[in-house]
Amino acid sequence: MKNNNENQILKVISSISVLYEDNHLLVVEKPVNMPVQEDASGDPDLLSVLKQDIKMRYQKPGNVYLGLVHRLDRPTGGVMVFAKTSKAASRLSEQVRSRSFGKVYLAVLHGVPEPGKGRLEHYLAKNRTDNTVRVVEPSDPDGKHAILEYQVLDSKNSLSLVQVDLLTGRSHQIRVQFAATGHPLYGDQKYGAHKNRAGQQIALWAHEIRFLHPTKKEGMIFVSHPPGKYPWNLFSL
Repeated sequence: MKNNNENQILKVISSISVLYEDNHLLVVEKPVNMPVQEDASGDPDLLSVLKQDIKMRYQKPGNVYLGLVHRLDRPTGGVMVFAKTSKAASRLSEQVRSRSFGKVYLAVLHGVPEPGKGRLEHYLAKNRTDNTVRVVEPSDPDGKHAILEYQVLDSKNSLSLVQVDLLTGRSHQIRVQFAATGHPLYGDQKYGAHKNRAGQQIALWAHEIRFLHPTKKEGMIFVSHPPGKYPWNLFSL
């Protein structure tokens, strides 16, 4: 008979779709509102749950290694890759640093950005006390260069669906950069409180990742689609 901890892990893992797994990689679809790492909330986090799942499935003794290569904000769902070996973690992390690790997001914005296809560049500084990020001048010593490219795919009901190619991985980057242009994300109370209501789910989804397999050197592409709920269901995805 399984103990209560195993039953709880199995219940949580059942909500996580595994898209790919081999000896070096684990690619999953992160549920919305689940922290990637353990935080002050004490809620189940993706990294710990996946480690426990591997431990149970493969009956591994001791601690399970699972390397965190990139992150997603807690409210954001979508595709993530984890490294099952330190070699894979090192090589994938180098791809992230060199910007050869591709990350494509889908987001629903208030209004329609002009032009419909473009590039946003800002300098962002994080306040770790309240976990907020703001746009600062390039001369600000705390500012980090943030770059993304976007394309408007569709617009309805004063909302627009955009595809975002994230070229840098700054904290809250997509949310802050679009808010700075006057087009905050649907449901984002932190950076678009004047447009959104409490309780709305932020419409930001990690749609696609692209990278070279750390040992086979083959190009890998993994795709995840947002849920068929409002506001996503306004658009053909």
